[in-house]
Amino acid sequence: MKIPASTSAPESRRRRHGFTLVEMLLVITIIGILAALVIPKMMGRSEQARQAAVRADIAAVKTALDAFEVDSGFYPKNINDLLQAPRDAKNWRGPYLDKIPQDPWGNAYTYAYPGRHNANSFDISSSGPDGKTGTDDDIGNWTAK
Repeated sequence: MKIPASTSAPESRRRRHGFTLVEMLLVITIIGILAALVIPKMMGRSEQARQAAVRADIAAVKTALDAFEVDSGFYPKNINDLLQAPRDAKNWRGPYLDKIPQDPWGNAYTYAYPGRHNANSFDISSSGPDGKTGTDDDIGNWTAK
């Protein structure tokens, strides 16, 4: 019977596959640094995209409201009048929208006629990320672009 020769310590280390603890910590540190740099920039972009979506929705609803006014001679009292003919609209040619959109934060748009900010027409706005009307993050058809 033949006894296998024992392998020396340097040879057994060379045959091992895998990462050392130091290598793993180094990789995790690099990933953490990259995430710390990239995530804030990406978060800012998503908020900008939501604000751009609100402005696009407001523009679409504004176009529908203007079309309603051209056909009927007045702006609707309720935004839902864009979907169903109100009793007092004789020349209604809608629906002017497929549906009334919600803002990117899941809130309903606020419509007021006559408008508080636009006294001769209407106000349409989103309450913004906080969901509260009348705060600094509101976006409306009167706010700067």
